[in-house]
Amino acid sequence: LRPNYLSMKSLFSTNFSAAQANIALFILRASACAFMLTHGFPKFMNLVGDGPIKFGDPLGIGATPSFILIIFAEVVCSIFLLMGFATRISAFFLFFSMAVAGFIVHANDPFATKEKAFLYLVIYLVLMLFGAGKYSVDYLISGSSKKRRG
Repeated sequence: LRPNYLSMKSLFSTNFSAAQANIALFILRASACAFMLTHGFPKFMNLVGDGPIKFGDPLGIGATPSFILIIFAEVVCSIFLLMGFATRISAFFLFFSMAVAGFIVHANDPFATKEKAFLYLVIYLVLMLFGAGKYSVDYLISGSSKKRRG
């Protein structure tokens, strides 16, 4: 007998287990973090370096505050996402940052230019809706209280 996951029927199944969902959420969090850090870390190095800060002011709060906020989102919130700590809040900051990038900063650019911001935006929306899953600090914080109630 073949294992169930190799059957033709299983290829079209819409069923999934909680374990599969938790693994998928971890993979989504970890990959989004790894990819976003490639954008945030160079900005952080620019901030702590000697060079001048050259950054836009899409929200009208000044270039330096805008730069610090995007570094907070792309570095700190990404690391929090990797750990699964304050996932929904961290995902919100990243979602907001990608909304600003896609809808304001690149508003007049062709879709291909803003596509990456929109892809991230969808990832962060999913994480805001579903949370971190079982493999996270959030689960350790909230999971123990659920065990006591049940």
